[in-house]
Amino acid sequence: MMLPDMFLQLVLQMGASMTAPTLNSLATVVKGWLFAGRHTLTGVLVAIGGSGPKHHSAYYRLFAAARWSLDVLGLALFHLMVPLLTPGPVPLTLDDTLARKRGLKVFGVGMHHDPLASSRNYAVTSWGHSWVVLAVRVQLPCVPGRFFSLPILFRLYLNQKAAARWRVAYRTRPELGLELLERLCKSCPERRFHAYADSIYGGQGVLAWLPANCDFTSRLPLDARLYTPPPEHRPGTRGRPRKRGQRLPSPQQMLERQQARRLTLHLYGRQDKVRVVEAVAHWYAVPHRPLKVVAVEPLTGGRRVQAFYSTATDTPAEGVLGGYAGRWSIEEAFQGSKSHLGFEEPQGWSRQAVKRTAPLAMLLYSLTVLWFAREGHALYAPAFRPWYRKKVRPSFADMLTTLRYACLQSSISANPTGKKGRQNLLLLLPGSLRAAA
Repeated sequence: MMLPDMFLQLVLQMGASMTAPTLNSLATVVKGWLFAGRHTLTGVLVAIGGSGPKHHSAYYRLFAAARWSLDVLGLALFHLMVPLLTPGPVPLTLDDTLARKRGLKVFGVGMHHDPLASSRNYAVTSWGHSWVVLAVRVQLPCVPGRFFSLPILFRLYLNQKAAARWRVAYRTRPELGLELLERLCKSCPERRFHAYADSIYGGQGVLAWLPANCDFTSRLPLDARLYTPPPEHRPGTRGRPRKRGQRLPSPQQMLERQQARRLTLHLYGRQDKVRVVEAVAHWYAVPHRPLKVVAVEPLTGGRRVQAFYSTATDTPAEGVLGGYAGRWSIEEAFQGSKSHLGFEEPQGWSRQAVKRTAPLAMLLYSLTVLWFAREGHALYAPAFRPWYRKKVRPSFADMLTTLRYACLQSSISANPTGKKGRQNLLLLLPGSLRAAA
């Protein structure tokens, strides 16, 4: 099996910081990962027809012992996304996801909230890994009207019991999320970023320590205590300077007392009518930073009253709500990485192997979308579905299928038309059919 030239170039540019032997091993693993039935390293080696050009232990050492940085790969991948970025702040999505695991000796495993098995009234926990992920949100010229969140940076969250068992300092998810934002923002000080995250990351721990070139949008409690800016401290006034000004209505009180605008929003594939109230205020938890506060009362659709904030105070309410709704694209990235690229399937148990192997699935998700935007869209042919005739936009599964087709096409084209080429083709086809099955 061979990778298409454009996709291979993306892999090589992403891994430019690696040594040549390590990068060759990575390219071989990527080739097998795309066709593996089960995404363990053994399954990857089976997909490429054995151990490849090296001994099979070399590919295990790639994740468990080789000297390379996952952060450096992610930052290099970000620079490959630059042609897809629009003018203005770079939109980011920050969230976490659960990877279910088995075994007691796997590094970092613990009990975590399982959002897929839980409901509003009943919480379920599952044994596994919890990953905090930072993704770049882009729009592809070939797929108009849809956002893609492309994961680039990762941190493994250990709960307090797991941190004590593995003798690691306990760090909360917001602390890990803030570390990811700082890592990206410091690597590109000339750019401005805007991160969107759920309420777990929207508290004081992140908002008070944001990098200077990063804005932030998240949810706000309906009973949040809001204030005007503190009055100017006059020389000779006794006592310390005030941190807060006059008390303002909470978001819930804003909807009850103030005149609201009525809007029709097109979010999450739906059209809902809402009442919106907005204001610029200072939150009690972070009194030094002004926030654009938006309170929303849905009139249709059955949603609950919600409040949001943004550190970009000049953003209108529609921009705040639309930007936050785009956060849903990271859930699609999680689903695609788990269903089609085996994010939960690697079985490494050592510290380095755990921290490196699973994130490769999400990096491949990003690489696949980038390749499709550059070259793959020209090869895409929608499959005929008599029951689904109105499909106009490719899904990630379609992008991955197109990439696999391009790999097979490259492998077949690489064999000459002579007798030896026909023999090589006959040897290639059974393995290709097994991989496609």
